[in-house]
Amino acid sequence: MRKLENSELDRKSVEGFKQSEKTPLVLVLDDIRSLHNIGSVFRTADAFLVEKIFLCGITATPPHKEIHKTALGATETVTWQHQDNVLEVIEKLKTEGVITLAIEQVQSAVFLQNFKVKKGVKYALVFGNEVYGVSQEAVALCDGSIEIPQLGTKHSLNISVSAGIVVWDLFQKMNWPK
Repeated sequence: MRKLENSELDRKSVEGFKQSEKTPLVLVLDDIRSLHNIGSVFRTADAFLVEKIFLCGITATPPHKEIHKTALGATETVTWQHQDNVLEVIEKLKTEGVITLAIEQVQSAVFLQNFKVKKGVKYALVFGNEVYGVSQEAVALCDGSIEIPQLGTKHSLNISVSAGIVVWDLFQKMNWPK
């Protein structure tokens, strides 16, 4: 076994990324404080061809040195938009027929492994603040909620880790088997 060289990875150019068919996922980041978390989510979004990221509330926007440090250029490929109010973003997405899902521990949440993806449907995943999570107002407005099962003492994952887990899970459910 040998580690692959960068030249062997079949990486897309920025233009190639922009022209690629996107995964029908939109990420909504609400009041994310950590610039490293924001950059990391951009990198995950790039890896799985996510359609768009909404940066809401106090969530910082590119260009920013600390976002770039973890995004490694993904802010140039992934489409993003800043909006002050997450509730307006959720409402707008719902009027466009997008299924909105809070990634949060709430009553009647579906555990991630039990969530069934519907083919031909676009989903928006709402991630909340590192301390407070997704606001109750946003949770109430969403069509549903997905919970990542956790068995330890914390029952809390870093937002960038949560995004990676959920985006990968939905990506593979949408794409395999073909």
